[in-house]
Amino acid sequence: MDQAGKLRKLVKQQEESKKFARVLTVTSGKGGVGKSSTSINLAIQFSKLGKQVVIFDADFGLANIEVMMGIRPQYNLADLMFKGKDIKDIVTPGVENVSFISGGSGIQELTKLTRDQIIYLIQRLLELDELADIIIVDTGAGITDSVLEFVISSAEVLLVATPEPTSITDAYALLKTLNYQKEFSAKETKIKMIANQIHSEQEGKEIYEKINVVANKFLNIDLQYLGGIKKDSYMSKAIIQQKPVSILYPTSPASKDLAKLAAVLLGEEVTVPEGKKGLSKLFTELFNIHRSRKN
Repeated sequence: MDQAGKLRKLVKQQEESKKFARVLTVTSGKGGVGKSSTSINLAIQFSKLGKQVVIFDADFGLANIEVMMGIRPQYNLADLMFKGKDIKDIVTPGVENVSFISGGSGIQELTKLTRDQIIYLIQRLLELDELADIIIVDTGAGITDSVLEFVISSAEVLLVATPEPTSITDAYALLKTLNYQKEFSAKETKIKMIANQIHSEQEGKEIYEKINVVANKFLNIDLQYLGGIKKDSYMSKAIIQQKPVSILYPTSPASKDLAKLAAVLLGEEVTVPEGKKGLSKLFTELFNIHRSRKN
């Protein structure tokens, strides 16, 4: 049996006794559009609605989640993979009952793992699926191999864009590059757009239409519009204080919009392909992509 087969068998053996967390992968075509802020504040809104939420910071370069929370994690993914730490050791308590995991240098090391290390990591991630109701994966910004692989491996992707022309152009560029990847399936990965820093709901819908029309026509990708987050001075104040706006200013326009988005997501009936349930299967997909590209 090859490595991919062993990974599938491992996860299948756990399925009957394990639950799988709902995984939302948050991404953007460029930096500076509020991707990480959206991840954190959505997590807080989910927590307020009674969900157990963990954020996985998959941006090994900037580590925005820990900066925005003002909390430095003691351990990261690399400590789980190479230093014998348990999954609970690398889950850092955050704010409003939201925890997070720093990918750190472990994201870079994923392609170098041995078969036994991969199996060990998948087993540990199955434990995380058991602990969490929702796992939010905050990817790096832009069109790197790491970002593309996380998106391809995910069943639900939240694409954040702003009214800036460069943001709209880069969001489409991400979709176009994604469409070139042979492993990508538009049927198995549902991409849902969030318009950030908008002045009105109409502006958000216009951003969505601009991106969706060309994505549908030229890429055969049909986006879903989740809603928008209004441009809000309280958001900037919260970021400067390294505290989420949903906690510091819970009645601000942005916080109210984020609460609506969380409610919309929880109200959806979601059908997730068997091969993409939970963070453990997402990583199984990641490793299978790495393997296929090596061969």
